[in-house]
Amino acid sequence: MLLAPVIRDLAAVGATPVVLIDGPSGAGKSTLADALVDAWPGAFRPTLVRLDDIYPGWQGLDAASVHLAEHVLVPRALGLPAAWQRYDWSRGEPAEWHPVRADRPLIVEGCGTLAAAHTARSDIRVWLGADDRIRKQRALARDGELFRSHWDEWEADWEAYRAREQPEQQATVVLLGTPGIRRPPDRARG
Repeated sequence: MLLAPVIRDLAAVGATPVVLIDGPSGAGKSTLADALVDAWPGAFRPTLVRLDDIYPGWQGLDAASVHLAEHVLVPRALGLPAAWQRYDWSRGEPAEWHPVRADRPLIVEGCGTLAAAHTARSDIRVWLGADDRIRKQRALARDGELFRSHWDEWEADWEAYRAREQPEQQATVVLLGTPGIRRPPDRARG
């Protein structure tokens, strides 16, 4: 089960951990995050933030990653008020703010969550990979023809982020979301 290594690692951290889930489009990050919320072992249900709600358009991967650090991870780590601002895709503009409590667990999922700047302000960092063909099928099935017209530009931004930030190297848990494949047994954990 993909959740097992994450649940196991939760036992080693405090009551209000920050869990970041990154990986390419269509790898299964949202599904994993939803399952983790449902299986959360602590007394408080975690807050779930999806970067899909923050990206300011199709070229917004880097901007959402910066937004996450500046408005959520840094203030929360300092015990200050934290919040994220939803991007209204239909209007093409920023929308309402959503508070994030420092006294509750936090899960953030999306492309761009494992930027190097986020490492010190997170407890568990999950990299979820998947076969390129399968993940593209999943992403297009989920988001339809609109995503198809933006797939290449999103992938180019993703690959630039991946080369620059090396998110797999920031991960404490590495999983493969392709059916039938599980966590590599020899992955060193940090």
